[in-house]
Amino acid sequence: MHMRPLPLLLCCCLSLAARSQNPPPKSVIPVVETTIATIHQALKNKTCSCEGLVGEYLRRIDAYDRSTGLNAIVLTNPDALTIARGLDAEYTRTHQLRPLHCIPLIVKDNYNTKGLQTAAGSLTLKGYIPATDATMVRRLKDAGAIVLAKSNMAEWAFSPMVTISSIAGETHNPYNLEHVPAGSSGGTAAAVAANLGEAGLGTDTGNSIRGPSSHNSLVGFRCTIGLLSRDGIVPLYLRNDMGGPMARTVEDATRLLEVMVGYDPADPITRYSSGRIPVNYTQYLDKRGLRGIRIGVFRTLSERNPDPQVEALFEKAIIDLRRAGAVIVDNVTVTKFDSLADNQWCQVFRQDIDNHLANQDPAPPVKNLREIVASGKFSSYISDDIHEELEKGVRTDSVNHTCGDAYTDPRRIAFRDSMIAAMDRYKVAALIYPTWNNPPARIGDLKGYKGDNSQIIAPHTGQPAFTIPMGFTYDHLPAGLQFLGRPFDEPTLIRICYGYEQATQHRRPPERFPELAGK
Repeated sequence: MHMRPLPLLLCCCLSLAARSQNPPPKSVIPVVETTIATIHQALKNKTCSCEGLVGEYLRRIDAYDRSTGLNAIVLTNPDALTIARGLDAEYTRTHQLRPLHCIPLIVKDNYNTKGLQTAAGSLTLKGYIPATDATMVRRLKDAGAIVLAKSNMAEWAFSPMVTISSIAGETHNPYNLEHVPAGSSGGTAAAVAANLGEAGLGTDTGNSIRGPSSHNSLVGFRCTIGLLSRDGIVPLYLRNDMGGPMARTVEDATRLLEVMVGYDPADPITRYSSGRIPVNYTQYLDKRGLRGIRIGVFRTLSERNPDPQVEALFEKAIIDLRRAGAVIVDNVTVTKFDSLADNQWCQVFRQDIDNHLANQDPAPPVKNLREIVASGKFSSYISDDIHEELEKGVRTDSVNHTCGDAYTDPRRIAFRDSMIAAMDRYKVAALIYPTWNNPPARIGDLKGYKGDNSQIIAPHTGQPAFTIPMGFTYDHLPAGLQFLGRPFDEPTLIRICYGYEQATQHRRPPERFPELAGK
């Protein structure tokens, strides 16, 4: 259910002006394509209040999400305006802004959010309200961010192509509503792209931050496994799962990342990040960051039957990188790539979801996968997958299992070692390839799922991989450029991605979702 904000909040500055009894400011902050920096400057200049800003985003959700058919939002936070008022009062009292003070976020429905329904897109969890936040959500809130809304997702995160759930239906692509936003984080991607929130959170088991970001002209960060805690996130395959930021700019994604990183005893794999986190990540936002950086072109992926328009954008991206100062190393090859990439997946959903449900407070309405399947409360398109997971799911507590994490599984280590050895051999800081070799498929065309490159390397090797807008193809449909880096070398990827973004400025908003009138 969407909450309808009061008419008095139609203007970002109105509530502040009413309190101060001064005339309203002559200018207000536009929320279409705003950034964290512009929001904070407006708060400092007193041309905007947090309450008014949040009210305007809620007004956009109310005006656009259902009426256009976008269908990106499951529910809005009924406490968002109250939280915003508290942040306004805090700033009046302290004259200090927290790192993410008053930044309205769209949070995927598989992140635990204290006091707010978390259902992972499933009717089996409808009405379930966790007692605590996921670690990443808690850290964002501590930095001053506001959970504005929970976004639709592919149910239980099963689909990389579509965002369909039994709890909210299907999300469409804001650039062309006849096409998919990809999955499983398509709700977050569509909402952030349409400026229904400032930035958002997705999760990526194989594709699901980078794929939807690419399809929606966004920046998406899949970081090194171990850099960010997965505690409090409903799992798909925990051995591959990563949460992370989705934003309209590299800077905004970096600002979210900066407050979320770090060790969490609730997620032991984060111990690998110890000693590998810089003082801050924003120091790497260098417009000239591409100068002298060696970047390898990984045609092993880019030449797998690409759509001609995506192929043309990729070749243009290579030219743009070179013009911005990068040294391009073409045709990088990786020893035994196909054999190392083969057979890396493990069906561990049954074990992971059973463990997750058993450890939630309060107890969810279902306690394991068997009860989920027995309920019948799931979308038909995942029926085969969910039954197969129940019948054939791997248990990693079995002595015979071969499904370890990125730091202990010999197959994953061998794959990562080969990737890094190739990068060392060619002396490159990153490898590039299209995030998708094809444009977004049409709604209902399950055979249109083609060209997804995100599933192949990073989920298994644990390396960081970021996607950045690369331009547009047919019918205003976006495409993305992906950068693969070395483990825990997010600083270099930030430098590279920011330099490319600033040199090209490919991001533009979908025309169907302009600024609202009547401010």
